[in-house]
Amino acid sequence: MGDHDDLRKFITDLAVVHGRVVLSSGREADWYVDLRRVTLHHQAAPLVGRALLDLTADWEYEAVGGLTLGADPVALSMLHAAAPTGRALDAFVVRKAGKAHGLQRRIEGPEVAGRRVLAVEDTSTTGGSVLTAVEALREAGAEVVGVAVIVDRGAGDAVRAAGLPYRAAYTLADLGLVA
Repeated sequence: MGDHDDLRKFITDLAVVHGRVVLSSGREADWYVDLRRVTLHHQAAPLVGRALLDLTADWEYEAVGGLTLGADPVALSMLHAAAPTGRALDAFVVRKAGKAHGLQRRIEGPEVAGRRVLAVEDTSTTGGSVLTAVEALREAGAEVVGVAVIVDRGAGDAVRAAGLPYRAAYTLADLGLVA
């Protein structure tokens, strides 16, 4: 099996949780995909990085990140997966709100102004979190080349409507889940 198949197995075995839950969008579902069980797992995290680098291999970007918390381990996995290939890829974290002390930065990490960046998220239903990150990145002077997620729960239309290319490593159908 390759990275993509191996990662799918980790997702279905570790991240898919059955039972009634309320999503961040306010919608209710009979199952939840808790991707932090995968993105923070010692064996699965490297697969996340390689899978998303492969998914976006034809996009040119210098840094990757998104709204904290879902995007943080995804961006770090990509940063670490890129390093052995010789690719210089920085990561950044977008805060939900600006900091009131210190440097008062909303985007932490290397400067994004004037750079081509990729916005990522672990999973997205409405696109709200990743579009919040995109707005902050644009305000900071970054050029957002696209959005990539591990699992798409339906955000693609909203992200594309905002004028951004959108890719997902897996759809709900890929995971055997019904929307």
